[in-house]
Amino acid sequence: TVHPLWQSPLTIPGGTRQSPIDIQWRDSVYDPFLKPLKISYDPTTCLHIWNNGYSFLVEFDDSTDRSIIVGGPLANQYRLKQFHFHWGAINDWGSEHTVDSKFYPAELHLVHWNAVEYPSFEEAVMEGNGLAVIGVFLKLGARHEGLQTLVDALPAVRHK
Repeated sequence: TVHPLWQSPLTIPGGTRQSPIDIQWRDSVYDPFLKPLKISYDPTTCLHIWNNGYSFLVEFDDSTDRSIIVGGPLANQYRLKQFHFHWGAINDWGSEHTVDSKFYPAELHLVHWNAVEYPSFEEAVMEGNGLAVIGVFLKLGARHEGLQTLVDALPAVRHK
């Protein structure tokens, strides 16, 4: 199945490290040697919310190792740079990625960079091991207080 973002065979990206991806449950393999992913975020590193013209980003102070992830498949620790959401005009379609061709209403991306091997986020972006992104599929449900705090702040960044 071709993701709706790719309108024709000419626009379908090549390679094995492309977005969006369709995670096939039957092809997934459990790795018993994979260590747990440790997430350690300091809320005081949150700097600001800004509108980039097609989404909004919540940016963090990434000058120190106060908000990091480590472990799992990662050889180094990675610093949190920003998070953003993908969503659609309708509730049935909004996630960037899919599972067995199923879309979710929205998807959260927490973007981290390898500050052990690279001096800046901008340099890390260009490398194969420079970024680590945690993707979280979101469903519709009961009010979530943490998310509501963010939603309440969005009118302040209505314009680019």
